[in-house]
Parts: sequence; structure tokens; C-alpha cells
Amino acid sequence: MKLKVYADRLSQPVRAVIIFCEVNGIDYEEIKVDLANREHLTPEFAEINPMQQLPAIVHGSFKLFESHAILIYIASSFPGVADHWYPADVYKRSKIHSVLDWHHSNLRRGPITIVQNSILAPVFRSPLNPEAVAEGEKILSAALSKTESFWLDDNRPFLLGQNQPSIADLILVCDIMQIKLVGETDWNRLLGPYKKVQQWIENTRNATNPHFDELHKVLKELKEKLQN
Repeated sequence: MKLKVYADRLSQPVRAVIIFCEVNGIDYEEIKVDLANREHLTPEFAEINPMQQLPAIVHGSFKLFESHAILIYIASSFPGVADHWYPADVYKRSKIHSVLDWHHSNLRRGPITIVQNSILAPVFRSPLNPEAVAEGEKILSAALSKTESFWLDDNRPFLLGQNQPSIADLILVCDIMQIKLVGETDWNRLLGPYKKVQQWIENTRNATNPHFDELHKVLKELKEKLQN
């Protein structure tokens, strides 16, 4: 019973799910759903995910959407996943949930607002929106500041003072990496003030390579395609 992952690697949470599967040796099948061609809006995909968003999974007769829930399910259901990703200890696990809940209404909103209203707007046949980009930058700055001062407060390499990454580290870092689409100048401007965040990103990358770099090639490829 192979896990099916419905995916477009342009999606930040899709990349997190696939990286997690690769790092942990999960036997899965990646099924491409092209966002730019609106394949996620078809009636066929609505049978998989009525919300018509990516990622989604099917495991036997079980269907699931929302990336946080998917990562929790895979970490809990497949043998061989190291405990640090989603600890059995209820206190550590609850702390991870606190980061994930915070993520949706804070950090996630920054990169997605910036990128969708600038570099990706033409891909999805939408107008550029500089005002939305500016608002996204404010949201991102506030979230990075909170990450640096609170979630990374004790100077250990990963969130919540952990020495190894959790699913929260992976999905938050994949969201931030989307900023690479707008270019190195803006990446350095937006991330430059946050040295601990930059080191944490690098720590997460190193802990999940070569899969992290492989999955993020799509950003460089899309950026070059749009420039041409």
C-alpha cells in the first residue's frame, strides 16, 4: 500500500512533505498536479481534496489534506521515522503543535503574500500588487523577529531548543525559502537582520540534504524561466 502524494513542487508545503518522505525513506508515489494550469481546481482533484489545495495524500482508502496534518500522519504511521521529527513525549509534541498553529497565521502569510503578488502574479494571470507585497514584507519581518527572539531563543540549532529538526523546522524553513524567487537582493534585504534565522535555515538544509537542495531546484528553474 504505497503512499500517494499529490504535488506541485512550486508549493512550499509540498516540498516539505516530499523532503520528509525522502529523508525518512518513505515509499511514496508523487502525482503531479499542475498549479499553473489549474489542475487543482478540477472535479477529479476535488475528489481527493475538496478544498482543492496542495499537498494531499491518499494511503489506501485514507485521504488527507493540509500539510501539517499530513506530516503528523506520516511521522506517526510509518516505521523508521526518527523520534525527533515528531516526538512521542507529549510535552515536546505539544510544543511542536504550538509552532505549527502559530505558523499558519504568522510566518506562512509573509512569503506567500510577497511571492504571489510579485513574481508569481503573471503565472496565475493576476496583476502585480506592490501594496500587498509591502504588507507581506511587514508580516514576514514580524514573524522572523518572533522566530529569532522566541522560537530560537536559547541558541540551539533548531526550534524549541532542540538539537535535531522536527516537522516544524522543515515546514517553516520551506516557507521562507520561497523568498528566493524574488531574488538574492531581496533575500539579503529581508533576511539580513536575522542572523540566528539564517543559521537555522542552514542547519535545517544540512540536516535534510541532499533532498533539500534537490527539491528547491524548482525555485531557481522557475526564476530563470520568468526572467527569460
